[in-house]
Amino acid sequence: MVRRIEHIAIAVKDAEASARLFETLLGVGRGQMETLPGERVKVAFFDLGESRLELVQGIGDDNPMGKFIEKRGEGLHHICLEVEDLPETLRLLDAAGFPLIDSVPKPGSSGTRVAFLHPKGCNGVLIELVEQPNRA
Repeated sequence: MVRRIEHIAIAVKDAEASARLFETLLGVGRGQMETLPGERVKVAFFDLGESRLELVQGIGDDNPMGKFIEKRGEGLHHICLEVEDLPETLRLLDAAGFPLIDSVPKPGSSGTRVAFLHPKGCNGVLIELVEQPNRA
């Protein structure tokens, strides 16, 4: 079911400034930076071996990431797990009683499909599930 930890996401106020900070901290250059208008976020990724680090900045007024930062401050936002078959994984998790934020996959960055599990069913951790387009 789960292939790997795909990425760990950090909520940030300024993706560009945070990317410069993490370039220095990690000693690697930033990979892609992408704006996802439907999700109202700007994301920057760092490739780190088999996994990635994602910096997530809210864009526009009244966006979920801005509300998260206002309430909790910048910091860890979610852990993303890559799965083989996202619709089937969601079906199995729903049947097992996990509370789903998304019951059907939605578009993610770089052509992926994603869905989130509610933190209340995962020991307080927001979990994102991702299916890669070339592995579906």
